[in-house]
Formats: sequence, C-alpha cells, structure tokens
Amino acid sequence: MINLELPKKLKASANQAHQVAAEIFRPISRKYDLAEHAYPKELDTMAAMVEGLNDSGKRAAGAALGRGDEPKVIGNVNGGNMSSLMNVIETCWGDVGLTLSIPYQGLGNSAIAAVATDEQLENFGKVWASMAITEPGFGSDSAAVTTTAMLDGDEYVLNGEKIFVTAGERSTHIVVWATVDKTKGRAAIKSFVVPRDAPGLSVARLEHKLGIKSSDTAVLLLQDCRISRDNLLGTPEVNVEKGFAGVMQTFDNTRPIVAGMAVGLGRAALEELRTILTEAGVEISYDTPAYNQHAAAAEFLQLEADWEASYLLSLRATWMADNKKPNSLEASMSKAKAGRTGTAISLKAVELAGTLGYSERPLLEKWARDSKILDIFEGTQQIQQLIVARRLLGKSSAELK
Repeated sequence: MINLELPKKLKASANQAHQVAAEIFRPISRKYDLAEHAYPKELDTMAAMVEGLNDSGKRAAGAALGRGDEPKVIGNVNGGNMSSLMNVIETCWGDVGLTLSIPYQGLGNSAIAAVATDEQLENFGKVWASMAITEPGFGSDSAAVTTTAMLDGDEYVLNGEKIFVTAGERSTHIVVWATVDKTKGRAAIKSFVVPRDAPGLSVARLEHKLGIKSSDTAVLLLQDCRISRDNLLGTPEVNVEKGFAGVMQTFDNTRPIVAGMAVGLGRAALEELRTILTEAGVEISYDTPAYNQHAAAAEFLQLEADWEASYLLSLRATWMADNKKPNSLEASMSKAKAGRTGTAISLKAVELAGTLGYSERPLLEKWARDSKILDIFEGTQQIQQLIVARRLLGKSSAELK
C-alpha cells in the first residue's frame, strides 16, 4: 500500500498555508478580483513573515521554490520543491491570483534556484523575482527569444520587449531570458537578473485579463538596459551541443508547481460543488456504481478521479526534482493533466450548480476564470503534450514539431 500521509515537517507548513488561504485569501478574494491591479495591502503582513522565516532558515507558506539543497540522507527526500508544492496547493485553494502576488515568492525565484551559482544565490536569494520570457512574436516556443544581451565591458546591455510578466510591476527583480548571440540559436539563450531600478527598464502597461485579476501582469520594455555581467545566471559560455538545457531546467521545477496551483483550485471547486449538491439533495456514494447514481453525482465522481490523478502526478514530478532525478517528462505530464483537469472541474462546477454557479454569490465563476491561465502559462496544454510525445518516442524537437 502506498502511504501518502505528509511528513510532519510538510504537514506543519501546509497547515500554515491553509490558514493563510482561509483567513486572509478567501475573505478578500472577491474584493481584489473586482479591483483589478490594486495591490492587496493585506499581503504586506505576509511579506514581513516571509522575510522573517527566510532569515531564520524556515520556509513560508507561499509558492517559492527551494533549490533542493537539503542535507544528504539515505533514501527518499522531500525537500524544497515538495514543500513548495504542498504550500501552493493550499494557498491556491484560497486564491490563485493572490498566491502569485505574495511578496518575495515570484516565479523568477525558481529560475534563480535552478541555475544560479552559489555566489549568485547569496546575492539574489532574498529578492522578489518575476520571470520574463514571452515576447510579442512568440508564446510557448522559448527558443524563439529575440531579446538581446550584448556584453559591453563589465556590463550586459539588454534590448527587447517582454509581455505577460506575472508580478512584472511589483517585483523587485525580473529574470529576463535573452540571447547573447543570435547566430548560435537556442544555445545562446541565457537568463539575467535585472533589478527593478536598472536604467533602461520600464513598465509599458498592465494587462486587463479574464482571471487572476489580483495579480499584475505587465509588459516590460528593455531599452539599452544595463546590468552587471555578474547578473547572468549560470555560466556565460555558449555550448551548442548542450543547447539551452540550463535555462529550460527551470521548467522542470516550475511546471509541477503550476500543476499544484490547478490541484488547489480544483479541490476548492470540488468542495464547493459537493456542498451545493448535498444541499440540493444529491447523494454522492463511493459504494454504489456511478451509473446507478444521480447524473450530477456520477459527474462529480469522474471529476474527483481526474483530480486524484493530477495530484499524484504532481507529487511524482516534484519528488523526482527533490531527489535529483530527470523529470522533464513527468513535469510536463503533471502540468498537462492538472491544467486540463482544473479547467474541466471549475467549468463543470459552474454548470452543475446552475444559476448559483454563474452568479457571484459563491466563488465558482471566479475559479472558472482563474483556472484557464493554469492550462496556458509555463507552457500550454499543446506544448506539454508535444514534450511528452517527444520523450516517449525518443524524438528531438527538430524531428517532432
């Protein structure tokens, strides 16, 4: 029998995250959904807590990713990535947009954790870093980066435009993907830590969005933006044979976390739907075949089964990351399954709840809007399926497009 009971150290952190979701996020969720782009001032308390816990060497109840440098032990390891997954499931049970707005817990921190040197971790380990990859000319094809980074003495000069940057206005730093040599293709793509006050960096606008309205999504302009050459993450060498596996390693860590976001939202929708169905007199039984139950109950059981699969896939991919096992396949599988399932659960919950589900009285319609981005960012559903197909068939990106 597989024992999925959480270890004590993870359970305590997850419980803390759930309290944050229940006591802070849920009560203000609708408020900041309606007040798009307004900074959730209630998160300032969390910022102080996160800083304090980071200084003490403990982990806060947010979405930040650990580097995975846990003490070496014999056997299975549940480290920083697993802690982050458990936390993000709980906080996204409360609100996805607010989770993405937690200070010092940006997606760019995962890039720093994945490829930074030990010296860079000392310098950037406590910053709030957003991640800037997407450009007007491409979405999921990360190899199509056109933003340039030219070395000029002891500085890199960055030029380009980045769109859909989560926490792009609020974060203290931005991890920017740029090419150091366009003639060498994807191998020349590197990631750079750009401070908010770097000369030449500006916010062009904030996007109005379908969901996660409490999270700011920015368009950033880099116009002769100068940063120290030490702000290039990892090594400056361009290895054509290796490609840009270094920066892509970021996704192996972040995709299971995004899957966890969908798992958290999906659980919230399932719990709310179950309450509504129960109050309507619909009994959901695990002892009776689904085809002998109310149609809504049968639908619920199917959704719950898909949710369980998403949860288990997320656990698997995250555990592999913590145990230094190659998890590109599993990361994409978890992201694809959970992203699709989160959307399916939230939309079906709106449908089964009828007029109540479409109203603003519960949060079901909001969760339906928030869920879609979890199937898009960090690589769309189609991209994840393509990656899975390549891994299973042993094909390269050039062989299978």
